[in-house]
Amino acid sequence: MARRQFVTLTTDIGWAYAAQIKAVFARRAPNASLVDVAHDVPRHAIRPAAFLLAHIAPLFPPGSVHLVVVDPGVGGSRAPVAVETEDGSFFVGPDNGVLGLAVRALGEKRTVRLTPPDRPPTGRRSVTFDGRDVFAPAAARLANGASLTRLGRAHRLHQLVWPRPQLDDRSSRGEVLHVDVFGNAITNLPGDAVPPTAQRLVLRVRNRVVPRVSVRRTYEEIPTGGVALLASSFGLLEIAERNGSAAERLRLAPGDSVSLAWWRPRSGAGK
Repeated sequence: MARRQFVTLTTDIGWAYAAQIKAVFARRAPNASLVDVAHDVPRHAIRPAAFLLAHIAPLFPPGSVHLVVVDPGVGGSRAPVAVETEDGSFFVGPDNGVLGLAVRALGEKRTVRLTPPDRPPTGRRSVTFDGRDVFAPAAARLANGASLTRLGRAHRLHQLVWPRPQLDDRSSRGEVLHVDVFGNAITNLPGDAVPPTAQRLVLRVRNRVVPRVSVRRTYEEIPTGGVALLASSFGLLEIAERNGSAAERLRLAPGDSVSLAWWRPRSGAGK
C-alpha cells in the first residue's frame, strides 16, 4: 500500500482536543507528517472552515489526507464520511457541508460513509468526539495506504449553498466569508470588484455606511487609522484597517452583508 506523506488538521476544538487526535496518529500512523492548518476556527463555524479548507487544501501535494473536525452535529444524524478526489487526495470529516467546497475544487471521485472502527482509540467510542474515535482512525488508515472502499459504503456528499456576489458597473453586493487573525474581513466579492475609475466610493456593512473608505494596493498605503479595501491573498476583496482590526472596529463577522456603490465618470466627461 502506498503511504500518503501529509495529513492536515483543520478544527475548531482547540489544542488539547487536537492533541488527542494527534495521539491516534502517533500510534496508528507514526510516519505521517501532520500539518496543523487551524485549531481556532470559530466554534461551530462550518462556512468559514469550508472557505479556509478550499483555499488551503489544493496547495498540498496530490495524495494528501485532510482531516476536518468542525462538527456541531457530532453524534447526530449527519454522516461521518471520507472522500477521494481526482488527484488522489482524501478528505475525512462530517458530512455537514464543511468538505464540499474543497472537494469541488479538487474534483470528487468517490465518497463513503465511514463504518466506525471496531477498536476505538480509548477502547470505548464516545458519541461526543468522532474526531478522535471515528475520523482520526479512518484518516490514519488512509495515511497508511488503505483503499477508501475498505472504510465504508458509498455515500452522496452534502453540499452547502454558497452566496453569490451581485455585480454591476456601479455597485456590488456580497457578504463576509472569513475574518483572519489580523481582523481583516474577507468578502465573496472579487478583488477587482471596484474599477480603477471609481469615484465617491460608499461602503455599507450591515446597512451602516463606513466613512472615508478608499481602495488600496497594500496595507502600507492605508492612511493611519483608516479603513480601506484591497485584494486579499485569496483573490477576494477584503476590508482592512492599517495596524488594527477592521472586524473589531466595524463589528464584522462571517455572514454580514457588504455593499459597495460608486460613481463612474462617463467617457469624455469634462470636455
